[in-house]
Amino acid sequence: MKKKICIIVGIILVIAALVIVGVKVFNKPNDNEVENTDAVKFKNEYEELNGKENASGKEYREVSIPEDNPFVYATPEEIVKMMEDKETFAVYFGFKSCPWCRSVLENLVKVAKELNIKKIYYVDILDIRDTYELNSKGKAERTKEGTEGYYDLLEAFDKVLSDYTLTNSKGKTVKTGEKRIYAPNIVSVVAGVANKLTEGTSSKQTDAYMELTDEMLKESYDQIKCTLECLKEKDACSLAC
Repeated sequence: MKKKICIIVGIILVIAALVIVGVKVFNKPNDNEVENTDAVKFKNEYEELNGKENASGKEYREVSIPEDNPFVYATPEEIVKMMEDKETFAVYFGFKSCPWCRSVLENLVKVAKELNIKKIYYVDILDIRDTYELNSKGKAERTKEGTEGYYDLLEAFDKVLSDYTLTNSKGKTVKTGEKRIYAPNIVSVVAGVANKLTEGTSSKQTDAYMELTDEMLKESYDQIKCTLECLKEKDACSLAC
């Protein structure tokens, strides 16, 4: 009798184990769940600096980002692969402590929602870029190497990127000889080609920490919308922003 009970219990345990494995296999997170996880992660990452100060004692701009925001984390390699595959998408280059980024984020979310853009890929560029400094002869000298993925991005986005320049003590611009992905950079990629880029900031905003007026916010909104409309309407790609 005891032997039969042991066998029955063993069978039940095996069945239970198979059920658990089956649940895990057939209930893997779908794309929407992954995106939602990224969205919450992005919200938390940026909002955690609200009310805090940077190393210079300046308070970070407060941002409020909805949990259903469109941001999806991506690596440089993933972005380049999507371009090679001729995909159409938007990408935002920035990082959470970037004060200029924090000036445009809410408008970026607003425009994405209005244009029904479900995904904006996010690449944190804080630690992947190279840096240059002026040496004793006033020449631009690389002081930190960028990652391989960053240099691939420079090549892929060359068409829309600005030159990487430094300013010497006399106010003269010194070129480094390469392009630069600044923060923020918001780019529309159409059929694998970088088409339009904007920083999304108002020309009237002269300081990253200054209070944003309605006029500044409107100009920022217009710049972002003009850039992202290219993803929705082909004719919009040829219009200057």
